[in-house]
Amino acid sequence: MELKKIEESDKRMIVEFEDETIGFANMVKDKLWEDSSVKEAATIREHPYLSKPKVLVETSRGSPRTALEKAGKKLLEEAEDFGEKFKAAKK
Repeated sequence: MELKKIEESDKRMIVEFEDETIGFANMVKDKLWEDSSVKEAATIREHPYLSKPKVLVETSRGSPRTALEKAGKKLLEEAEDFGEKFKAAKK
């Protein structure tokens, strides 16, 4: 996965996901909302076939880059936890 920075300031950032779906962008957005420093989180998709999904994050304190990193770590932890539970359920 490649991430492209579209816009960045002290409290606001927009990133674009290369080769990912709007579903993945929505998962990132949902994790961002779990962070108390996040003031706004949204997915952006200008056109369903011609544009790549984007995520906007705006923070009240701290950097949006840090909030995105935390959201990514949480998603990774949840995916690993799911994988372990799935393996156990297959037995």
